[in-house]
Amino acid sequence: MEGWEPAKFSDLEGWENDDHQAALACFRMSAKGFADKVPISRLAVQPTPELLKAAEKALALNVQTISNSEAREFFEEHFQPIQRPGRKGFVTAYFEPEVDASRVQTREFPYPLYKRPADLVKIDKTDPPSGVTAGLEYARKTESGFTDFYNRGEIDNGALAGRGLELFWLRSAIEGFYIHVQGSARLLFQDGSSARVSYAGKTGHPYTSIGKELVAQGTFDVDQANMTNIRAWLEEDLPRAMEMLHRNQSFIFFTELKGHDPDFGPIAAAGVQLTPGRSLAVDKSIHAYGTPVWLGTQNPLPSDTKPFQRLMIAQDTGSAIVGPQRGDIFIGSGDEAGMVAGAVRHDTDFFVLVPKAK
Repeated sequence: MEGWEPAKFSDLEGWENDDHQAALACFRMSAKGFADKVPISRLAVQPTPELLKAAEKALALNVQTISNSEAREFFEEHFQPIQRPGRKGFVTAYFEPEVDASRVQTREFPYPLYKRPADLVKIDKTDPPSGVTAGLEYARKTESGFTDFYNRGEIDNGALAGRGLELFWLRSAIEGFYIHVQGSARLLFQDGSSARVSYAGKTGHPYTSIGKELVAQGTFDVDQANMTNIRAWLEEDLPRAMEMLHRNQSFIFFTELKGHDPDFGPIAAAGVQLTPGRSLAVDKSIHAYGTPVWLGTQNPLPSDTKPFQRLMIAQDTGSAIVGPQRGDIFIGSGDEAGMVAGAVRHDTDFFVLVPKAK
């Protein structure tokens, strides 16, 4: 990888103190995904043959008897850490919201989550068909050709109404927006049942951070622009909130997940369920899913007292996760995880573990 240089495991501050069994279990989730050829929702650079070989070896281990030191030795034997000397990475965090929902539209639950429309198609953004804005990866296919798909404001104002695309219904448009940002949610129904939804596609319009928009207009200072403060501001005035939300023209579509393990998170872009505190979203154009990444910050997570020093596994991606040393930590599900995730904005050591050629 251009710009990266070999490092030693001794350069990874905190390496010997990590829970390598937990990291190995997360890596095995990716390994099983490789073996089962699970569907990938957002294509990334392909895993190398060496990474696939390391994954095979991980699956062959007896994890019921392997010790933490043996798990650490597995990574040290099969991987080589690399770094970009003198350059820090940056991490944020995300979570899976848990929100009340309805299977049908009611006065209490008027805001829909949509499933993917059939006329939303992926195109070659380097050679877009006539009628599509250059740079977009998705478009709307019509009888007369292609055009830009509807943006967030147009959809919120009824562009998809009457097409039977409503998947579930929410109480709040702001809750829906945060589900879009996180890319998944656990929905809780009044009869005691639940459902899980996950990313199924996007309109392709550019992602705009409303946090940055609010800082730019002077509503918040940078250190105040966390999820808690932003959400409180949005909920004060719905018309004002909708105007702000519509500045982010990107819009996400969902699918209902079935047969998932409730002890893990939603199914990620890599096609495997996320592991809280171990799964990492990365730039999919740079890093292959399944790649181990060491993060070492001087700051703890808000729920901890020690610096965050942990081996993560790249299993997801996101529109805002761009760059070779940019990561997004999956914290978990629910409001408590959301409070933690919303406060994470850490500079970090960022080492990629590349598999050794054997």
